[in-house]
Amino acid sequence: MSARIRVTRRTATAAAIALTAALTTLLVPTAADAASHRVLNGTSKANGLTISDGSTYVVMNGTRVNFGVHVRDLAWSPDGKKAAFIDGQGNLEVANANATGRHIVSVNPGHQTWSHPTWQVAKADPRDHVEAKNNLIFTANKGGTTRLMTISATAYHRAPSVLALGRDFGPDVSYNPTTGNNWASAAGGYGTSVYDNTRNGEVYLRDDYLRQMGGAVTRGSEPALSPNGEEIVFVRAVKGHDHLFTSDIRGKHVKDITPHATTDYTEPAWSPNGKTIAFRTPTGTDTVPANGSKAPVRVSSYTGLVAYRG
Repeated sequence: MSARIRVTRRTATAAAIALTAALTTLLVPTAADAASHRVLNGTSKANGLTISDGSTYVVMNGTRVNFGVHVRDLAWSPDGKKAAFIDGQGNLEVANANATGRHIVSVNPGHQTWSHPTWQVAKADPRDHVEAKNNLIFTANKGGTTRLMTISATAYHRAPSVLALGRDFGPDVSYNPTTGNNWASAAGGYGTSVYDNTRNGEVYLRDDYLRQMGGAVTRGSEPALSPNGEEIVFVRAVKGHDHLFTSDIRGKHVKDITPHATTDYTEPAWSPNGKTIAFRTPTGTDTVPANGSKAPVRVSSYTGLVAYRG
């Protein structure tokens, strides 16, 4: 629906005028939108793409939804019914997809910056004594030191815990770094997650189920785990620009899916079917086939963190 809705004075009733005003408020363009004269939204119920930019609005379903608080780093539960995000006060919140039912999961204690929550959801498996999971993992930066934290997604005003990272069970049996970790991404049905370490520039795997705790996978940053939990997309610099790469969770079959990038491609996210990857550019939001078979295309002139509803 266009934000520039025309209603003639002769035919509009008071109710229609009120409705038009409400919709115009919801869809009011930003200064950047006005300057471009045309806003390419790119989101719909069909593709599930959403964009959050730190304002109170989230671009989704072809429009902008007002969450009533500043929304940063929004992430969707696997079923697409719940959104987790960092609010304007730095707290971790959860809300319904239509912005109702907001509540604070954990209050930021101060002197910390919280960012990039992700949902860790898995069913119980009694055969292997694995409990069900419905958690949130996020980054806490205190005094320049970052750690991964975890908390139940259904908690109310509870304190988070430091996420245990264990050790790599490879030939060296080395312990994984406990600081410098951020940008967690969880997916699949087993509680698997990936994250990056800013100190050594590596992407790490963490798995509570089969590959207990895991370890370093490959060189890169801002990783996202595919819906089936078997592939990773991540960012790696190539000749002065950030490209998007994919690999399997063992760090094999590494592929540059944006080999002709002439600007920075960052913050990738998988579509629910695992066939498309959306990402941020300096001027908007683009998508590219996950197999790199085609060049990226611009889908939205909105710039922000992209996420998909399941």
